[in-house]
Amino acid sequence: MNTFAGPIRTDLAHVDTWIFDLDNTLYPSTSRLFDQIDVRIGEFIAERFDVDSQEARRIQKSYFREHGTTLNGLMTEHDMAPEEFLDYVHDIDFSPLEPSAGLEAALAALPGRKLIFTNADVPYSRKVLACLGVAHHFEHIYDIAAANYVPKPFPAAYDTLIERHEIEPAASIFFEDIARNLVPAAALGMTTVWVRGDDNWVLPGNEDAKPDYETNDLVAWLHAALGAS
Repeated sequence: MNTFAGPIRTDLAHVDTWIFDLDNTLYPSTSRLFDQIDVRIGEFIAERFDVDSQEARRIQKSYFREHGTTLNGLMTEHDMAPEEFLDYVHDIDFSPLEPSAGLEAALAALPGRKLIFTNADVPYSRKVLACLGVAHHFEHIYDIAAANYVPKPFPAAYDTLIERHEIEPAASIFFEDIARNLVPAAALGMTTVWVRGDDNWVLPGNEDAKPDYETNDLVAWLHAALGAS
């Protein structure tokens, strides 16, 4: 069932920049793609620190909660270079992703420019977008490297995005599956949409999010928004 936090406003017709998170946002969480990454992160930590899987899981999730991403925790706590980590954890099977005619049609119909804002990196993001068949719609991929490895939800990542791509927050809309990552966007004046998936991301800060809209079906929401504009 598609759910909305209030009716879709016709003033979305004035949005000129559409900003999308990547994982579990552009594709449904039911693909379980990020589950593969989650496992790879645990394996990386277990090998790097010579700990068992239970301790690796504890480290992984504590860093994710406290530092925004596990990678940021590893960089902050252990001065780890990011490239080896990113290459390892993104070495996954992309076959669960398939092109979506509905997503293609919705993105094609959106007025204005479209950007990806992700805590992943560009090589991985390009593979996801290629599998979904929608890479041609996006002007830029603003990834973790472009953000100087400062991840969502830290405000500096959003500030750099806005400055680099000359975004007017009041004329932009941000789609994200992790509620706490919407909080800085809303504070800047962006319209926010929470794309709800499963309940795996119960995180500190989620309770502070007050998205303008929420849905468990991005494609249906986009088509409804286009119909209301």
